[in-house]
Amino acid sequence: MSVAVAAPAFAAASVASPPPLRVMIVDDAVVVRGLVSRWVEEEGFQVVASVRTGRDAVNQIERANPDVVVLDVEMPELDGISALPLLLEKKRDVVVIMASAVTRRHAEISLRALALGAADYVPKPETNRGVTTSLEFRRELIEKIRHLGGRRKGQVPPSARGPAGTPGASARPAVERPPSGQAALIKLRPFSALLPRVLLIGSSTGGPQALNTVVSRLAPVIDTVPVLITQHMPPMFTTILAEHLGRSAQRPAHEAVDGEPIRAGTIYVAPGGRHMRILQHNGGAVITLDDGPLVHFCRPAVDPLFESAARVYGCGALAVILTGMGTDGALGASDIAAAGGSVIAQDEATSVVWGMPGSAAHAGVCSAVLPLDEIAPKLLRICAGERT
Repeated sequence: MSVAVAAPAFAAASVASPPPLRVMIVDDAVVVRGLVSRWVEEEGFQVVASVRTGRDAVNQIERANPDVVVLDVEMPELDGISALPLLLEKKRDVVVIMASAVTRRHAEISLRALALGAADYVPKPETNRGVTTSLEFRRELIEKIRHLGGRRKGQVPPSARGPAGTPGASARPAVERPPSGQAALIKLRPFSALLPRVLLIGSSTGGPQALNTVVSRLAPVIDTVPVLITQHMPPMFTTILAEHLGRSAQRPAHEAVDGEPIRAGTIYVAPGGRHMRILQHNGGAVITLDDGPLVHFCRPAVDPLFESAARVYGCGALAVILTGMGTDGALGASDIAAAGGSVIAQDEATSVVWGMPGSAAHAGVCSAVLPLDEIAPKLLRICAGERT
């Protein structure tokens, strides 16, 4: 029997247009500052400062009063990781997005920045030429400014779209949200009557912090079922993420390897740049990796993992969708629900961005929509036999 819970009504559009997001750009390369400034202004945002060093940013943040700071990691005088706490000290509610090259050192710094209060990071091409030619860098940066900055100002951002010259939507169909201004009911499904045989977790923006919160309390679950995680991240970042999660859970964790058997007691993280799927093989389950087309602009994406788990594990699949932009995971969650499995979504109040979990919740495929701190306790109870 379905259960309905009230969801907050979507705010009606104001008669007056909201003021544009105010953006500060901090990068020691004048070419990058100029280019990013142009991208930002083309999207209707306002560049209130464009500075060369972290020291300049700290000195000017109160005068410029930005909603969002795009902060480079490597800079003279005061680098990004050193400037971050000083910026947050002067303006506690500012959204800081780190721009970081895809190297092991920068991946470590970016994850550390998240722990220090940065809202998110954007992988940055290592050369100025790479920045000027990367449509992906532009798309991701603009979308994060829009969503994270809009959330800070209480604005519901417009539907996801790429910047000029990039595709406007994923090739996969989106899950529709309720019309703006109308109250919505989230219909919940019963949990599976069977004990879970696998735990699947998908996340994106805000995911590393959310994953750490959940996984750090899951040791008893990990001992009984394998845990497979897809987080939207580039190569090298997923390597560091797996190491961090292993330390948090005090259980083995690593980037998944193509063809390896899936066993309880281990956390498997989808490697950056490759989709992770589950395949039935010789009576057991194995991981398969591929570099197929992007799904929802992402590789790895959550949908391929969830869809394959539904085929292999059926009603023994238990999935969690954490904070993230877009709708990735909702279609795969529908497959899991159709196969008799269970899906839990993070709630809106505790999500950095309620795109992915919100899409699954409004699609009516979830058995629970919970605050972040309640997800791990619920998983522990489910794996101990609770079914409600």
